[in-house]
Amino acid sequence: MNNYQKVIETLLYNNAYKATYYVSTKEIIRVVRKRYKFGKKKKSLPRKDHNIEMILTIGRPNYTEREFIKLCQKAKEPFPIKKIQIKV
Repeated sequence: MNNYQKVIETLLYNNAYKATYYVSTKEIIRVVRKRYKFGKKKKSLPRKDHNIEMILTIGRPNYTEREFIKLCQKAKEPFPIKKIQIKV
């Protein structure tokens, strides 16, 4: 199983909206699920019986991801980081 499949499966099984895999200090694989706003409530995920829209990003890390990479380097965590980071 390649890295892309791992990230996508992690996103789907954990019912999260964002999953990030850190390949190296200069490369990440990120999958973000589209969230919808229903009425005045906050954004939420669609129901299970609806289609799932995902955006796959492969490339340079953004600002928050660079901050996380700095913390990992300070803690002497080896790359690629084994655990996929998720946001629920």
